[in-house]
Amino acid sequence: MSYKIVADSSCNLLSFAGVDFAGVPLKIVTDKKEYVDDEKLDCALMLEELAAYKGRSGTACPNVGEWLEAFGQAENVFAVAITSSLSGSYNACLQAKEVYEQTYPGRRVSCLDSLSAGPELVLIMEKLRELIGLGLDFEEIDRRIREYMKHSHLMFMLERVDNLARNGRISPLAAKTVGVLGIRIVGRASDQGTLEQLHKCRGQSRAIQAIVREMEEAGYAGGKLRIAHCFNESGAKELQNIMKGRWPQLDTGIAPFTGLCSFYGEKGCIMAAFEDGRA
Repeated sequence: MSYKIVADSSCNLLSFAGVDFAGVPLKIVTDKKEYVDDEKLDCALMLEELAAYKGRSGTACPNVGEWLEAFGQAENVFAVAITSSLSGSYNACLQAKEVYEQTYPGRRVSCLDSLSAGPELVLIMEKLRELIGLGLDFEEIDRRIREYMKHSHLMFMLERVDNLARNGRISPLAAKTVGVLGIRIVGRASDQGTLEQLHKCRGQSRAIQAIVREMEEAGYAGGKLRIAHCFNESGAKELQNIMKGRWPQLDTGIAPFTGLCSFYGEKGCIMAAFEDGRA
């Protein structure tokens, strides 16, 4: 029985070893240009062009046909999407599931609303890969992954929030204070999948310390930690080194953003996804 993991490009991964995998790109769009979030996208150039662009910009989710193409011919598909509070990707995935299962009786698709973005999708995908490797049936994998998702979390630090403000994700008034005098926003993905602001910190190091405190309050006890960043490897390493100092055997990794997270997070952003002590 074949299994496949499919994820939209908010996961920041272009490949995923050890299991049949396909990515589904989101798009960043302006009145003049469309940026497809795939292996061909130059994120640095995109951000440079968007910074100089004075018109409207936004994002477009994968359509039903793109999800269907990614499902391929797998008998069992687990599809992971960016939080439905930010994008229609999950809803398009649900529609694709209905078409796929009607077209191929006996095949099954589990659509997972991550209620998050970036490296938290990676944690979910890694757990799926582990469960598939155990030889479990579809229903048991689906049950276990949904339970696991209750114990994975996302923290973030924002240095710029212009695109979030333009797209109505945060208030323009809040956006004006970020970046002034080195102010960073520290927040988390809420249980409802929204972006929840927790702190305004002056300077990156204070913001990273705030992330560490919030992780511990959320029940972090040395579980997996996946960090992603937008042209801020030094900040990602600073966070990683703090956590390794407390948990020397920590299973952790750092990866750069691809297009979608670069658009919303902008330069300087850090995302940290982690398991709590009950995962």
